[in-house]
Amino acid sequence: MKSAEDLRSKLRSIDHRGYPAYKDLKGEYDFGDYVLSIDHVQGDPFAAPSRLSVHVAGRRAAFPPEYYDTYAKRITLQDHLTRLFGAQLARGSMQAKGSGKSGLLTASRCGQEVLERTACRVCTASAASEAKGTEANRKSGTSQDQGRIILRFEAGFPARGRTIDARELEKMLFDILPGCVLNSLYFRKINQNNLKAAIELCEDQQYIREALPRLGLCAFIANDSVLPRQSGVSDRPMEHAVPFRSPASLEISLDLPNRGKVTGMGIPKGITLFVGGGYHGKSTVLQALQNAVYNHIGGDGRELVIADESAWKLRSEDGRSISGVDISPFIRQLPGRKDTRRFSTEDASGSTSQAANLIESMESGSTLLLIDEDTSATNFMIRDKLMQQVVAPEEEPIIPFIERVRSLYEDFGISSVIVAGSSGSYFHVADHIIQMKEYLPLDITEKAKTAAAAFPVFSANQDRFPEYSRKRCPRPNAALKKDDRLKLKALGTSELSMNHDTVELRYLEQLRDSEQTMALAYLLKYLELSLMDGRRSMTELADLMEKQLDEFGLESLFSSSADTRPERQDVRASLARPRRQEILACVNRYRKLNI
Repeated sequence: MKSAEDLRSKLRSIDHRGYPAYKDLKGEYDFGDYVLSIDHVQGDPFAAPSRLSVHVAGRRAAFPPEYYDTYAKRITLQDHLTRLFGAQLARGSMQAKGSGKSGLLTASRCGQEVLERTACRVCTASAASEAKGTEANRKSGTSQDQGRIILRFEAGFPARGRTIDARELEKMLFDILPGCVLNSLYFRKINQNNLKAAIELCEDQQYIREALPRLGLCAFIANDSVLPRQSGVSDRPMEHAVPFRSPASLEISLDLPNRGKVTGMGIPKGITLFVGGGYHGKSTVLQALQNAVYNHIGGDGRELVIADESAWKLRSEDGRSISGVDISPFIRQLPGRKDTRRFSTEDASGSTSQAANLIESMESGSTLLLIDEDTSATNFMIRDKLMQQVVAPEEEPIIPFIERVRSLYEDFGISSVIVAGSSGSYFHVADHIIQMKEYLPLDITEKAKTAAAAFPVFSANQDRFPEYSRKRCPRPNAALKKDDRLKLKALGTSELSMNHDTVELRYLEQLRDSEQTMALAYLLKYLELSLMDGRRSMTELADLMEKQLDEFGLESLFSSSADTRPERQDVRASLARPRRQEILACVNRYRKLNI
């Protein structure tokens, strides 16, 4: 390994040369307290910034092992360090001048959720301590790796026009960067109380998440949580918002490891209906629940809003692509005798898309559906008594969700939380009915059930969920295997592209970060080229993909050999880990999916 002084000498030797000479800097340099690795050098001052990483030995970083001895705590520590390092870089960014992206210093920008990212990795001696829900069977390093930190970031190498300005880069790497590393990646230098609070919050969040099944709950909302957001473009808590307060009938208390006794609303498994007037907070509750599959940072207001981590926001999705999905439990034979047991289309309707989304969510293992009537196909959700009298049942191919929702829970253990503001039909099938009034929940189950009995507008069969085909085995796209350079691109959380094929993701409302979208692009590529063989089902593919990510991390998507150690990978993009639900949803929306 070369020394920091070797890097300084190289910089001075290439000063004022053509920009491509920067590529000679690629390699690792020992700065004493840390190693700087220049992993990729941009080819032009106006191109995407260069990729660098800092490696700090565990004995120097000296973070307590109990701060990363579980998967959840390790991800929280990594998230905290990424935020600290990013804040430090922001102070030094653009101090170096020049053309294009000269002087830029940036790390991953974290939102309100705590996500696993390639931006930061805290290494552990054994992958078993990192495994998320599986028993890992491989060593990821040695005891010397314990607590070692890898922090990846980007830097715009300075230029005047297209000529190297090495003095400015020297200032970035020797004057600005060392302070950023020292003040964010060493336990002795950071605010230890803030880190301790983040780890303790993680422990409390995980305690609630693990307690939900034992308590017969699918979600929990702590009293005094702040659910409304500042605006449609800001995910920060709204100032002066009405704090959440559970109705007494659903209130439970939990004794958390760090905060002690916390009281809030437990949403039982089964069918729960949220009703109320417009602008009274129904959809706000649902949005909080759909994002509660992730842990949140302190100060978010939803820190102790926790939902079943497999929860799926079910909605209609006009125009989506569907490949070989058995939607027959909801859609009988269509006009033209189109088979719904193996339904495919390039342009789904509202009802067929919502039916496919539901079957696919079952395929992904979801045990909680979150549904808002505003984003649902009306004919998929309900068919009232008058319509049944006018249009004979045999003339209607759609079996509405209301006829299947009870069987979904009793036969498959899939709960539903439904928001309704205009139809009272679900009063008949709901176990619990909550009215939102000025952002406060009221339990009106008894009142609503009494009204429903006296006003029987609902008439539907409650048959058992029928048998349906559960095994779809996608085959690889032969054209992709012939292409050595697949171009991947992400556009926010709305879409991704693989070469010229676009995958629409805008209706995956639980996708929270553009780095998750980028990860989905790499995951789709990996699945197509490495795992799809025409024999493995979608569920088996998801299991294999999760196992790999649990054991080797997102970095393994860049591995071209048997060596999957994260520090050995050329991580070519900043990625954040999506759930298995979003992984399969992305695959299902790929229009070249071959089933």
